[in-house]
Amino acid sequence: MLDYFFWILLIIAFVMEAWALIDALTVPPNAYAAASKQSKKLWMIILIVAAVVGLAAAVLPLQGSSPVAVLFGILPVAAFIAAAVYLADVRPAVKQFKGRGGGRSNMGPYGPW
Repeated sequence: MLDYFFWILLIIAFVMEAWALIDALTVPPNAYAAASKQSKKLWMIILIVAAVVGLAAAVLPLQGSSPVAVLFGILPVAAFIAAAVYLADVRPAVKQFKGRGGGRSNMGPYGPW
């Protein structure tokens, strides 16, 4: 029963890593520089590796590995931390630049006009 609990934790960690990767894909590259964060290219490399490691960790218990041993390995923990740093630090900083196109907006410095 405890193995199922730890396997669910691995799946939740993978979902979080995939969420971070998908969110990073939707942010324009210049938003990272405008928010004084690392480049989009670097974050994409980090998050792709994190998602691959997370997927492998979530699938390993199906191959007979102990979910407890997989969960407390260094790579799944590092992948989770990378996604958590993106979601907690980078995502809020670049959120204001997300979805901005070249079109005109009716927003002024104090709200809509």
